[in-house]
Amino acid sequence: MSKTETTHFGYKTVPLTEKSGKVADVFNSVASQYDLMNDLMSFGIHRVWKHFAINLCQLRAGQHVLDLAGGTGDLTAKISPIVGDSGHVTL
Repeated sequence: MSKTETTHFGYKTVPLTEKSGKVADVFNSVASQYDLMNDLMSFGIHRVWKHFAINLCQLRAGQHVLDLAGGTGDLTAKISPIVGDSGHVTL
């Protein structure tokens, strides 16, 4: 008899082979409301640090920007008008 490998998922123990699917299910269930969830959980502070991060980059028209781990693309949407039509943002 072979023993199934298990791991923790929240407060449960699940088969290791099921964990990645369960994680994907959690993210898929909140994806459409992710930005709203950030607003509520951070009391809007995440908008302040995103504005700060964009200003810190000192972006200018014509620049090319790579948004790594861009999530919902909200920073990309804010950066795009700054770099303009002569620039490019990749998410």
